[in-house]
Amino acid sequence: MSATEAVRYWWLYLVTGSAWCLFAIVVFRFDWTTVHAISILFGIFMIAAAVNEAIAIGATEGTGWKVLRGFLALAFVVLGIIAFVHPGNTFKALAAVLSFYFILKGIFGLILTLAVRGDHWWIGLLVAIADLVIGFWAAGDFGHKTILLVVWVGVAALTRGIMQIVMAFQLRNTGTVTA
Repeated sequence: MSATEAVRYWWLYLVTGSAWCLFAIVVFRFDWTTVHAISILFGIFMIAAAVNEAIAIGATEGTGWKVLRGFLALAFVVLGIIAFVHPGNTFKALAAVLSFYFILKGIFGLILTLAVRGDHWWIGLLVAIADLVIGFWAAGDFGHKTILLVVWVGVAALTRGIMQIVMAFQLRNTGTVTA
């Protein structure tokens, strides 16, 4: 599907963005008491994020950006598989996987936002900076509280939802996705 054909489906990003925001609410509302449960939840999140990135390839202009989105989708699949293969691992292992997700997503968001300054580019910049800060927070040793894992997964879903909604309106208004 070309980027011009993808404009007809701008509303899909709106639906998926809303679904990500609802997923964030679910994450924050339920009692996730074990690292095992959070790891499975994160694995599901990563596979869904990979699917989102793969779909976004069709609405992205430029071969370089398509390749970068493909790399990001592949990285998310690998992180999701790691979360499923070792769901009972320690807090440190899951925090490391989460930190890689946030840092990869933050770097990608920063590059994309600064390279292509579309409408509302500053939203993408703020989300990318937030992703990087949370990624370095997760990578550091700032306490081994299970609640931090829940917060990080919830924030990841929320930031993905915000960016999906921004992408929906970018696609509708300009015909391309830059977020």
